[in-house]
Amino acid sequence: MPRLLPIEPLTKEAFAPFGSVIEADPASMRFINGGNTERFHAVARADVTGEGAGVIINIFRGQPRAFPYAVTMMERHPLGSQSFSPLDDRPWLAVVAEDDGGRPGRPRVFLASGRQGVNYGRNVWHHPLMSVEAVSDFIVVDREGPGNNLEEFFYDEPFVIPVPF
Repeated sequence: MPRLLPIEPLTKEAFAPFGSVIEADPASMRFINGGNTERFHAVARADVTGEGAGVIINIFRGQPRAFPYAVTMMERHPLGSQSFSPLDDRPWLAVVAEDDGGRPGRPRVFLASGRQGVNYGRNVWHHPLMSVEAVSDFIVVDREGPGNNLEEFFYDEPFVIPVPF
């Protein structure tokens, strides 16, 4: 019997234990450049640690996953946060789990709109990028530098994400 994972809407409150939701929140907006630009200030913070570490900006191109999808593994980055912001205005999934004694617990699945990104906190278990329906590009902000910044865990039995829509 598959261990089905419900898909939740991505909200700041629900995602808070795992990091930040990146979106144009009117509460963080201020006008700059003589009133010609709306700045949504400090929507997330990069968090890196370690000597010689720096923050880099990347573009990731995610291939769409086939659903139902079996979640067999999770990863985390102990030395830095990692943010994903979509460029293509397509929905996508953010899959996270709380730490359970050094391993990921039961995953949670969040449906993000194509106008929402996330910043996974440092050392937060998450699934690699999960595009749906079409190839999608993302701006990714993360850490570079010395040290092992990747830990992977493979579940004994998979969890299953149903078709998102």
